[in-house]
Amino acid sequence: MDTLNIPNTLTIMRILIIPLFAMAVIYSRYDYALYLFFAAAITDALDGLIARLTNQKTVLGTFLDPLADKFLLVTSYILFSISGIIPTWLTITLISRDIILVTGWVVLYFVAHTAKVEPSLFGKIATAMQLILIWYVLLNINMPNLPGIQNSLVRITTLCTVFSGLHYIYRGITQTNA
Repeated sequence: MDTLNIPNTLTIMRILIIPLFAMAVIYSRYDYALYLFFAAAITDALDGLIARLTNQKTVLGTFLDPLADKFLLVTSYILFSISGIIPTWLTITLISRDIILVTGWVVLYFVAHTAKVEPSLFGKIATAMQLILIWYVLLNINMPNLPGIQNSLVRITTLCTVFSGLHYIYRGITQTNA
């Protein structure tokens, strides 16, 4: 199967959008940041849809797609916490969860000799909430008359992130006992 297919090309485009998004946020061009974030979301939706519909799933795509999401999220959270728009403790929680999961994956690989870790429903919900919070932040900066739900989104995102992290840890521990 061709590695440089349409879904993987879209994922690579999403990764290339991230530095442009970061520059837009750093230079307070939140309108551009919103457009770029939207473009990244569209490429994320399209790459998965096209891969499934055309049976163009690849090992590279399986690896790159969640990595592109993580790069976009970590970049967004760091930049918005530096500017005080998102609480720093939430950014630390999100990044710590990811570091713990990657470390757990490495340990699992060496202990159980398996590297197969599939995303869980809870992990997908956490990622969705993390993206929704960034989406809301960008919308709220560009359209400040939105309902004031950011604090609620922060709480829900935190709960989903922590719960999914604990769930992945539990899954990892049960795999080492298998």
